[in-house]
Amino acid sequence: MLKHNNELKQESVDSLRGGKGTTGIIHLLEKDQFHNKGRLFSHMKLKPGVSIGYHKHEGDFEGYYILNGEGTYTEDDKKYSVKAGDFTLTEVGHSHGIENTGTKDLEFIALVLFE
Repeated sequence: MLKHNNELKQESVDSLRGGKGTTGIIHLLEKDQFHNKGRLFSHMKLKPGVSIGYHKHEGDFEGYYILNGEGTYTEDDKKYSVKAGDFTLTEVGHSHGIENTGTKDLEFIALVLFE
């Protein structure tokens, strides 16, 4: 299978998980393509000051691979600086959020899989 950029579903979501601003999302896989093993595989884009709100993972886990920009990643109330090349993993039962604290777009690949 090959999907060209113009064939990928793109959307903008306001206040994702209670965060600030609008998150740009390019869905690399659609929900029916996970074969019941996950629910998200997307390229995420946060403009400066935009965030994905702090939320808990129950029954699934999520990884972020940072492509561009910089930000603050919060996991279980601990804050970390992240930049291009960094990877985060939020395990089942843990909480996280991310905010673009830089001056350029923060872009990352997000993957959510079921436990």
